[in-house]
Amino acid sequence: MISNQILQNTLDGVKKLTGIDFGLYSADGNTLIVTGPDLSADREDLVRFAESPADTQTIGNIQFFKIHDENRLEYILLSIGSNDQTIGSMTAFQIQGLLIAYKERFDKDHFIKNLLLDNLLLVDIYNRARRLRIDADAPRVVYILETPPEHELATVENLKSQLDARQGDFITTIDEKSIIIVRELVSPENYAEADAFAESILRSVGLEADEQTHIAYGTIVKEIKDVSRSYKEARMAMDVGKIFFDGRSVIAYSSLGIGRLIYQLPIPLCKMFIREIFSKKSPDDFDEETLTTINKFFENNLNVSETSRQLYIHRNTLVYRLDKLQKSTGLDLRVFEDAITFKIALMVVKYMKYMETLEY
Repeated sequence: MISNQILQNTLDGVKKLTGIDFGLYSADGNTLIVTGPDLSADREDLVRFAESPADTQTIGNIQFFKIHDENRLEYILLSIGSNDQTIGSMTAFQIQGLLIAYKERFDKDHFIKNLLLDNLLLVDIYNRARRLRIDADAPRVVYILETPPEHELATVENLKSQLDARQGDFITTIDEKSIIIVRELVSPENYAEADAFAESILRSVGLEADEQTHIAYGTIVKEIKDVSRSYKEARMAMDVGKIFFDGRSVIAYSSLGIGRLIYQLPIPLCKMFIREIFSKKSPDDFDEETLTTINKFFENNLNVSETSRQLYIHRNTLVYRLDKLQKSTGLDLRVFEDAITFKIALMVVKYMKYMETLEY
């Protein structure tokens, strides 16, 4: 349904151009919009006109027009100030067009939501896409944008104003935390365009430096039936990004790496793996100095010289710390296989801690 504010702005605009006052009423005669104090109509006249077969009627100096939503009477428009029915008819036609446009937009939004949630049969997807004039074979990618709750409404309106110019793009919400954008791309392999668009969204909402704002996106799909897959990938990218890439504002599903595999492991299996690697210990038991050394060593691709330089310590001091870690865990981080095992173990522990926060 069109908001009264939209209808008021429309009728005020026509009045400004023509000098004619208008009133808009419901099918049962209730007043919705008036543009001036001089316009009043008898409720009985409105009801009689609504029940009559006529589409237009003149009573005194007031002209009556019916506005239908398909075959159902939706509004009655009244105009005063001119004997020419042309302006009233054109105004009624304008409101009729708004009804169609808003109804089509609502239908598209409903379709996109069900498409994302995988609630449609394959035959329904293509039939409804054709009816709504949506290109079924265009390459698309799904984005999920999470912003602080106080910014969500402004963000939605801001994005809608930008995407309205592109007929192939859609923006919707499925829950109170996320804004979903279905973006139509020029090429099915254009991930540079997909990443650039994600960055532009953050700039457009003015929250690119906000730690609570993240945008994730899935892989590019070539058919509309696969849009739900891109959405699920974007959802996973958002979750995995919060665990392993908390410093990033933009997270692509294709960049998740081993974090995507760890995210799908059952918690009991993770606990068993940690017990096997660390026995009764846990990475949480390591002191801050040891954890800093480990992380910096991994950042520098197991390079002892570069790590010691960045930590401002002597090379022998770093070697001593690595030897000490080897004695307590049985893993030598200078050995590639042991380093991989240790890195995965750290990621598994991080994943388990994140899942524990969700349980509470």
